[in-house]
Amino acid sequence: METNTIKTIAKYGLGAMLISAGIGHLTFARKEFQAQVPEWVPLEKDDTVIYSGIVEIAMGTAIIVAPRKYESLVGKLAAGLFTAVFPGNYTQYKERRNAFGLNTDNKRLARLFMQPALIAWALKSTDNK
Repeated sequence: METNTIKTIAKYGLGAMLISAGIGHLTFARKEFQAQVPEWVPLEKDDTVIYSGIVEIAMGTAIIVAPRKYESLVGKLAAGLFTAVFPGNYTQYKERRNAFGLNTDNKRLARLFMQPALIAWALKSTDNK
């Protein structure tokens, strides 16, 4: 398979994943996502989940529909989003909050290592080089 085809599939897959996660924030997984909101966030947990869901849907949509000349920028913004939500994943680990089947310390720890992979996915799938 050609490199451009793989990047395009990866880009659309990332966009679809973000849209799906955003829909989950707003509907069926709201309680689960609340487990990731750190206590220091100055908003209600549910409000934080709703706002972040809207951002994820917007980001996923932008990844899919952005004109080629803006793909790299949108990828960097998505990488920034994945970086911004890392404290929530860390909070889930540190405070031993069960959600999304992450019900052991080892599973929650393993989840922390997913963030760098998501960041790389966002950057690589939208790189125009």
